[in-house]
Amino acid sequence: MPENSRRVVLGVTAPTSLGLMRGLPEHLAAQGWDVHVVSAPGPALESLGNTSAVTVHGLTMDRDPAPLRDLRSLVAWVRLLRSLRPEIVFVGTPKAGLLGTVAAALTRVPIRLYHMRGLRLETTRGVARLILTLLERATFGASTGAVAVSVSLRNRLIELGLTRADKVVVLGRGSSNGVDTTRFRPAAPGMPVDLRAELGLNRDVPVIGYVGRIHRDKGVQVLLEASAMLMQRGIDHRIVVIGRSEDPVIQKMIEQLPPQKRPLVVGPVEDTAPYYHVMDILCLPTFREGFPNVVLEAAASGIPVVTTDATGAVDSVLPGRTGAIAIAGSSISLADQLGLMLTDSRVRVEFGRNAREFAVEDFSRATVWSNTVQYLSELASTVSASRG
Repeated sequence: MPENSRRVVLGVTAPTSLGLMRGLPEHLAAQGWDVHVVSAPGPALESLGNTSAVTVHGLTMDRDPAPLRDLRSLVAWVRLLRSLRPEIVFVGTPKAGLLGTVAAALTRVPIRLYHMRGLRLETTRGVARLILTLLERATFGASTGAVAVSVSLRNRLIELGLTRADKVVVLGRGSSNGVDTTRFRPAAPGMPVDLRAELGLNRDVPVIGYVGRIHRDKGVQVLLEASAMLMQRGIDHRIVVIGRSEDPVIQKMIEQLPPQKRPLVVGPVEDTAPYYHVMDILCLPTFREGFPNVVLEAAASGIPVVTTDATGAVDSVLPGRTGAIAIAGSSISLADQLGLMLTDSRVRVEFGRNAREFAVEDFSRATVWSNTVQYLSELASTVSASRG
């Protein structure tokens, strides 16, 4: 470790989740930190290690509870932290959060932070909810502090008794990693590729976009029901869905719709940025979030958003300024809010302009990273002072 450098270990469970912190490890390294990143092995982790001043460590971790394999993973975490002896362990996603904070406690890492990006237990019941609750409490118990990515998520954690109010903070206005406001920006005049035409979309029909997993937790079924109501009211529109199907029930619902009422399901795409330019509104009818990245991407692209009052989502829109908020799970409420925006193009334009300003001012990567570096630096300084 370079002289005067502070060592931090960042961690997520799966390498696919490294996108949640894209650019942050490199930014911390550029600020003089000795940065180590942990996840299960995979190409994304290898790529991070090959292209940056960051050291990576592949530790096998299962997303779901698996006692024997989890114990082996915990031992691997303990061995790693004993060898690294970092000042800070900053881990997110449930399994990496649990294993990383417990291992850090066992190896006496002075600062053990849980990066709380969402509360999976909110949409579970029965035994599954009990198990997830116990695991979350164990993670908070092993941590010295936590960073929640939204104010409503912090409030929900306290309300459920998962942690104390003095143990969890929100940095700035929240967000997991901000948004790249250069990549996601309003469409330039005279763009060379007309994606609307390529997708077969009528220029005169407003487009409601959805970006994300096709799953019940995201409320896609509510959007389908709201769309049917809008059609009954004579409000013309087309839904475009960008994302991977993870729910056969919803997939069947889509396939059974008449062709003229069926959403255009594009599927997963490598780069979502151009697709926001075909949308007039982004709709995220979710039941739970931490802080939805797709809302920030749409906002940065100058697109107004209709989302719900679910945890996390409610923080991502300024009602009456950048979009609207419907009642989670209510297709009537969602149809009402979408209808108001679909029938007034001037409101859509104004809200889209405001949304871009909102994203740039409060959620740019530079802003979110600056908040993170300042917070970690202040905590590391307390360790140095205590050791001095």
